[in-house]
Amino acid sequence: MTNGDSGDTTALDDPVGESLRGRHADLGRRAGRAATYLPEVATFSAVPAEADGADWADLARLLGRDAFADMFSCPATPPPDWEPVFVLEGRQMFWPADRRPDEAHAAATGTDVVELGEADVPEMLDLAARTRPGPFWPRTRDLGTYLGVRDGGTLVAMAGERLRPPGWTEISAVCTAPEARGRGHAIRLVTALVTRILAHDRRPFLHVAETNTEAIALYERLGFTSRKHVTFRGFRTP
Repeated sequence: MTNGDSGDTTALDDPVGESLRGRHADLGRRAGRAATYLPEVATFSAVPAEADGADWADLARLLGRDAFADMFSCPATPPPDWEPVFVLEGRQMFWPADRRPDEAHAAATGTDVVELGEADVPEMLDLAARTRPGPFWPRTRDLGTYLGVRDGGTLVAMAGERLRPPGWTEISAVCTAPEARGRGHAIRLVTALVTRILAHDRRPFLHVAETNTEAIALYERLGFTSRKHVTFRGFRTP
């Protein structure tokens, strides 16, 4: 899989670690070369790709005993006493450096796309629980800007910003309530976020499960390009 892009994408090799060392340092904890988000923000953790025993020990101390460590796309292998919890094959996609949002998609964004705030968190948690777009916790909204669509006052779709490695912003939590699907909400929300991210001199990227072919096709239509396959893994600390 090639990216066909002239921009530097190396920060995307370790998006969790790069975010925790930079824009999200105040939303996480660090010990040595290990880092993890605060529990109510995210469960993502990071160690170097060439992590040694000391790095895993530092991460275990940060998380505590019998705790969940979502290693995201980190390729490092933990010690044998770290219990595997899940493995999910995925894909990392990014916005090419020379691409602009499609004018038709941008024009269709609409005034019903609104920024979500602290008061919207209960509805955001409920929508995430019903649609399962990925991990979403009480303070996940603190990671960046989240946009939503309301129908009759009810939140029926949302998407937002998650990981923030240097020069990049990840689009995540793209979801629509079952009763509101087929109305183009995801296209409008993602396009609005792409436009916003580019306006801040950053570039969008995202992750998607390899089996979610419908979402991959949608992101490709919007202008995203596949960069590489990734394996998401979670473990439980000893």
